[in-house]
Amino acid sequence: MSLHNKKPTDQLTVSQHFWKYAIPSIAAMLVSGLYQIIDGIFVGHYIGFEGLAGINMAWPVICCIAGVGMMIGMGAGSLLSISRGEDKPKDGLRVLNNAMALIIILSVLAAVFINFWGETLLLLQSANGDNFAMAMNYIEVFAYGAFFTATATALPLLVRNDENPGLATKLLIIGASLNILLDYLLIAVYPLGLKGAAIATLLSQATVVVLGFSYFFSSKANTRAKLEFNLISLSQMKHIIVLGSSSLFMFLYFSFIIALHNYLFMKFGSAVHVAAFAIVGYVATTFFLLAEGIAGGMQPPVSYYYGAKQVANIKATVKLAVKVIVILALSTLAFINIFPEFVIGFFSSQDKVLMAETLIGMRLHLFALVLDGLIFIATMYFMAVNRGGRSLTISLGNMLIQIPFLLTLPSILGVNGIWLSVPLSNVALCILLSPLIFNEIKRIKNLDSNNAFENHNNKLATEDNISLRES
Repeated sequence: MSLHNKKPTDQLTVSQHFWKYAIPSIAAMLVSGLYQIIDGIFVGHYIGFEGLAGINMAWPVICCIAGVGMMIGMGAGSLLSISRGEDKPKDGLRVLNNAMALIIILSVLAAVFINFWGETLLLLQSANGDNFAMAMNYIEVFAYGAFFTATATALPLLVRNDENPGLATKLLIIGASLNILLDYLLIAVYPLGLKGAAIATLLSQATVVVLGFSYFFSSKANTRAKLEFNLISLSQMKHIIVLGSSSLFMFLYFSFIIALHNYLFMKFGSAVHVAAFAIVGYVATTFFLLAEGIAGGMQPPVSYYYGAKQVANIKATVKLAVKVIVILALSTLAFINIFPEFVIGFFSSQDKVLMAETLIGMRLHLFALVLDGLIFIATMYFMAVNRGGRSLTISLGNMLIQIPFLLTLPSILGVNGIWLSVPLSNVALCILLSPLIFNEIKRIKNLDSNNAFENHNNKLATEDNISLRES
């Protein structure tokens, strides 16, 4: 059942449409996140805590490339859904052409940035010795393959919003499955260290890129790609960037926060704490991927409903997404507190010191997961209703509010202060953002009232016309 062909009017249909996109989106996010998590599992078991510290210091650099792809994929994807809701296929083709142009331009700039500044970014995190050497091996591979990383991030999102969420998921499953095989070969069988992990990821992403482009140039695509240079415009590219910029800033936020954590853990602790933070990060990432998948699955229906002015369905979809996020967060917290050794054992089972530090960090760092999930929902909602500025405000606020907590709490509480900084700042952010949310609720209510008034007038006009004809 396609959103393009149906106009849902009841809660059951809204729920069906939400899950139609949410389930593939959750699967897609989990599968895409497996690139990072699988690397961590193999590195933790075959290289050790220095390898985990190295890959965690390299990740903020790689995030810059993935963030570019996410920005283009989310911005262009939202516009693609809106164009389909408005039944304007030419606009969809224009969006696709400009998205492809942006991928090429920005991935080249990202590669240049990493080549010139990658080493400096590692040194700023206090990387040294083995963890520095391993991190350099990791990012050098990605510097040459930035195009594949950015494109492999963007294309599945575009395929999904072209009303093919199942195919988008299949693309990511193929990439992740190949990554598992290559990680085993290049880390366990042929011990190439972090360079092997990077090569494995890049080859998997290149496969996704080839398959993704093949889809858009095939007859199976709803928005079939045609290279029409006259459709490429700076204004359209700017619109994509503005609408998707919150996703880029979210990635930059993660990069900055991870880098700052790494620096502080090296200052107040050691490489073991950085490795523990890497494991806690993998656990948090699993939840974030699920939450972002739910929020991402909410986006196509909400964008369509907004284009079609179906306000009641927007409300129902957002309420359902919030309910699922809250249940997921509470379930995750219960599981990691009841079975902590089981969770940590995925990444390290021999280093007792590392396991002890990870247990402390996991309980302190993840207690406010519910708020993380609600922030994802708010960011994606504003993007879905074409209010990129509000979405960007939330992302920027999420990034900036972390800084005072991270700069003050470690001096007071030491390593425990580092673990507590992010969850406490999330509490503060949600309090500060509450007026923004309440104003949007009022706006949607007014939009609903205006639609009802307009429908009432149309009904009266129709009745008048009928009366005139009968007369």
